[in-house]
Amino acid sequence: MSNRDDAWALLCEYTQSESLRKHALAVEACVRGYARKAGANEDLWGITALLHDFDYERWPNAAHHPTSEHPWQGAQILRERGYPEEMIHAILGHADYCGVLRVSPLDHTLFACDELAGFLTACALIRPSKSIHDVEAASVRKRLKDKAFARGVSRDDVYKGAEELGVPLEEHIALCIESMRGIARHLGLGGGA
Repeated sequence: MSNRDDAWALLCEYTQSESLRKHALAVEACVRGYARKAGANEDLWGITALLHDFDYERWPNAAHHPTSEHPWQGAQILRERGYPEEMIHAILGHADYCGVLRVSPLDHTLFACDELAGFLTACALIRPSKSIHDVEAASVRKRLKDKAFARGVSRDDVYKGAEELGVPLEEHIALCIESMRGIARHLGLGGGA
């Protein structure tokens, strides 16, 4: 498997959007937090998260076709480059429309962190400080009920993700907030902290 620097280079080769790159970093931080908690291979989990959407900008897949565009196209590229099947399976499994069952802890963790990381970013950006350090789990739970806020985030996926992990929603939110705080500056969510 390639190292993180190689994975970052691959992400940047296919993804020009700064917001998509920051999303990849946020999901990586959350998934690495769970890897540490579980005593899992943090590099494998982190690189999986970093690359989960690397093909999205080129092949966005608005039709949600299971065997073309995102994440199918990315999976083919990762196979050609020798990335492990465990990683590719998790990436395919994070998109329900691919029909790939989530079975491993990595599969469930990537799915659970993907939408939530985007939602937490939105929660931070509406704070006067624009800082993840000012986001708390209880306020995120309340925001989840506001359908007009961060409309593009699937609430069903956020709830289903925590359920698949077997973690109470507030605990899941708190772990992801804490993980993102660790790289807040890289996410542009550091505020004054």
